[in-house]
Amino acid sequence: MPSSGPIFERASSAPPVPAGLPLIITLTGFADAGNAVSQTLDYMRDELDGTPVSVFSNDALLDYRARRPMISFDQDHLTDYRAPRLELSLVHDTLGQPFLLLGGYEPDFGWDAFTEAVVDFAGAYETSSATWVHAIPMPVPHTRPIGTTVSGTRKELTKAHSVWQPHTQVPATAAHLLELRLAEAGNDVAGFALLVPHYLAESDYPAAAMAALDSLSIATGLVFAGDDLREANRDYLAKVGDQIKDNEELSRMVSGLEDRYDAYMAGSTDATPIIHTGDLPSADELGAELERFLASRPPGEDDKRGL
Repeated sequence: MPSSGPIFERASSAPPVPAGLPLIITLTGFADAGNAVSQTLDYMRDELDGTPVSVFSNDALLDYRARRPMISFDQDHLTDYRAPRLELSLVHDTLGQPFLLLGGYEPDFGWDAFTEAVVDFAGAYETSSATWVHAIPMPVPHTRPIGTTVSGTRKELTKAHSVWQPHTQVPATAAHLLELRLAEAGNDVAGFALLVPHYLAESDYPAAAMAALDSLSIATGLVFAGDDLREANRDYLAKVGDQIKDNEELSRMVSGLEDRYDAYMAGSTDATPIIHTGDLPSADELGAELERFLASRPPGEDDKRGL
């Protein structure tokens, strides 16, 4: 099994890793509408039982000036320097089932070396599968289930869960490259792109994280409770519903999105493509409306994971 390399070190307290575990990949960064991946990673780290196996080098992979770490100033001295973390960990789901989690920031540098190391991990630990999630903004309504586009080698997942199958080019992420290299190495791999309402893409949208966890469960058989996310989502949707109810433009927009979504999902021959945005308000305009609404609410009503 890998012990150390130029861009990572084996954790001093690394536990033994059983062979044949699923690998889950959550890299925060470029494609994270609704902060779906960030919230999912927070859930994995805060709610589940995880122990680092290998830790990647920030100095080798991170652009500090682009994503500056946080440090606390306590009256007259500095404390609590919070270095970013990119780790391979052994984690257990809600039922105690083990899996490997590659979680943290998307590397800024060294993509080839990074992907080579992860492919080596997958081979050394004989992982049963690799699954990753990311999220993109789309003109879809929050009143309908979040759809997915599935890529990779697991055709049964693509057939069952891809509601949109485009032919296009997109800016690559490190996780895209990981999927490609893992597939080339003969691994079973699936990538779930969550189609998140574009007017909620800049906020912490709990339903997006719930959809990410559901996608990971479908691909791996792991179980994630996510009770706090469900409670947060109820509060979140109530706020959005209040705003839309009192704004005629937003109400028309959501109604139009619902009609297009329903027609698209029904396979209607005259359905407008789900990506059509010609007569929709911009995401900036809708975000500004939501911000104005939230600014009008009494202090203390929003928790730190809200809108």
